[in-house]
Amino acid sequence: MAGVPGPGIRVLSRRLVKASDPSIEPHVGAVSNLDILASSVQASIVCLYPKPKDGDLDFDAVVAVFEASLPSLLNIFYPLAGRIVTNPTSGLPELHCLNQGAELIVCEVEVALGSLEYSKTESSLKKIMLPYPEEVTLSVQLISFACGGFSVVWGNNNLVNDGHAITMMVRTWSELARSGTGTIPKDKIPKHDRSVFRARDPPSYGAHLAATLASYDYDRLVNALTAADSFVERLYYIDATDIDRLREMASLGQDTRASRVQGVSAYLWKVLASVVATSRMPEKRCRMLWWVDGRRRITSPKLVPAMRNYFGNATTFVVEEVAVEEIMHKPLSDVAAMVRDAISSVDYNDNFQELIDYVKDHNKEKIMEAAALGFGSPTVTQTVFASFPLDTDFGFGQATLAMPIWHHGRIASAALAVGVRPGGDGSWLVNANVWPQLAAALESDEQRIFKPLTAEYLDLIY
Repeated sequence: MAGVPGPGIRVLSRRLVKASDPSIEPHVGAVSNLDILASSVQASIVCLYPKPKDGDLDFDAVVAVFEASLPSLLNIFYPLAGRIVTNPTSGLPELHCLNQGAELIVCEVEVALGSLEYSKTESSLKKIMLPYPEEVTLSVQLISFACGGFSVVWGNNNLVNDGHAITMMVRTWSELARSGTGTIPKDKIPKHDRSVFRARDPPSYGAHLAATLASYDYDRLVNALTAADSFVERLYYIDATDIDRLREMASLGQDTRASRVQGVSAYLWKVLASVVATSRMPEKRCRMLWWVDGRRRITSPKLVPAMRNYFGNATTFVVEEVAVEEIMHKPLSDVAAMVRDAISSVDYNDNFQELIDYVKDHNKEKIMEAAALGFGSPTVTQTVFASFPLDTDFGFGQATLAMPIWHHGRIASAALAVGVRPGGDGSWLVNANVWPQLAAALESDEQRIFKPLTAEYLDLIY
């Protein structure tokens, strides 16, 4: 598909699908302060499926499953049939859950999945993502390829859900479509009550947290040309054996065995430090930022029950800044211990409450993490979708790729979204928006941890 732009995709049909349960009460819901912090940014999960091995299963069968089961999915995730609307009085976003309908777009393109240039996001996955209105909370896009394979794009808005929530929705879809019952077990029903995250009156937060956040608007960001020319988008894969090897190296001499995330994070931090040290304008310090799922970290008795199957934003962040020379000269195990200590030392009950209070106190501004915006020392942000269980088999086998994709706009920090390769072999797929120097360092490193993604690796050449 190299050279075939997005408009080369032929749209066969485009319609709205509504929830089918008439007993669900339409309503207007306020979003939480954590949703507001996440901002109204479109984000998608892109899934690629090779040609089904069962010759009786074709693209028409795929479309039929979505037409039959999508209304039931919207019964369970009712906000995804709604719209994002700005309240004219408060100026804050709301969820108008009036069953306006999710988009279902069916398309075809006369190229094979194996022709995509998977090492570059712009030349592959972003070419098969169709635009959809900003107020839409779910746009499901199905594309048939000439090889018999197909793609499913789950287009969402980050105001409505975080990474944990969107993967929960994909898992639920797979279970729902396979069962054909239109229902899921009670213990898997998502919770949509955003009132669990309430600000205090008056709001209260410390100077440390306030220093990690910043107000931003277009006048305070680098211009679009600078942002576009300063970063490259890459897709990588990391073999399970390499992840395990880093984990073992990160555990040497430590009382606590490192996790897979800690091992890879430590490796990334050391590569970042080496790039910063050899740049034309070397900095003395560099940072890592990790997005942390609060569902696993919050211990408040009031919130723990509400966090089970919570559908919304329940994510915070941890930033750690260290001298470049220290990161470069420490062994991988010591850097991994720094990663572990940075994430585990946070009191997440207090952290979430302070975040909620801060947004309440600044709800007339656009707020974002200062390090993620690119202020201060060079920063790599990391979000690990691989930590969330994933099931992409809705009756046609597991996808060969399931990847979070979004547009980075004018943000001036490097970002890596780490997803698991469907099928359970333990390998990871990485969507990276990084400086060219960092991409070059990752790709030329002797250990070859980050390998450019290929159609061959995804088993799409046949």
